[in-house]
Amino acid sequence: MSATQNRLIDSLSQADRASLIKAGEVVPLQMAEVLGEPGQVQRHVYFPHSGYISMVALLKGHTGVEVGMVGREGMLGGHALLGVVAWPWRALVQGPGEAWRLSVPAFVAALARSSGLRRGVQRHLYVLMAQQAGTAACTRFHLIGPRLARWLLMSQDRAQTHQFQLTHEFLAYMLGVRRVGVTAAAGALQRMGLIEYHRGELRVLDRSGLEGAACACYATDNALYAQWLAPAA
Repeated sequence: MSATQNRLIDSLSQADRASLIKAGEVVPLQMAEVLGEPGQVQRHVYFPHSGYISMVALLKGHTGVEVGMVGREGMLGGHALLGVVAWPWRALVQGPGEAWRLSVPAFVAALARSSGLRRGVQRHLYVLMAQQAGTAACTRFHLIGPRLARWLLMSQDRAQTHQFQLTHEFLAYMLGVRRVGVTAAAGALQRMGLIEYHRGELRVLDRSGLEGAACACYATDNALYAQWLAPAA
């Protein structure tokens, strides 16, 4: 069985990988598609192999804020392993692509068959918990500019592209700030020569410079991935 480009699936034994893939199907991930809402019954899990998905916490009277992101390094909906089949946040496609999709019953059956899958999902859940805790602290204590740089780096890691279609409104929604704050932060990064932004088109010009401008949370995230998410087999 060849690689699927999803690191969690590709970390499995060949037999477990083949069994998991047979139980699922490839589906498109459309930009801005909502895969789940808080409290809604969860019917599927997703293993992206291109594209990426934001986990957005909602608060009454507010538009919401991104608390985590998942791409081909992991999966969406792994909390079904805990016996809970309800979405805890809005699952919003942030970057278009494709994913392997399994029904929750098929995923639970696969977990029962494969200790390797259980171990991989458990580790990924831990990484998501740490990412969400770090994002909460980052949102409270770090300035918009470094947070924006971190967000762009995380998105680029998953999209594997230097260019994005992004509006200031969407960035403000993801970061949980006012549009004017994103405009000022993006303008500062542009004046530093790190990005180019024009009419919804954002291009990363200086990746290493953007890493230097990002808050320390980006390096912390990468260290978590390296420590707990097994490399592809």
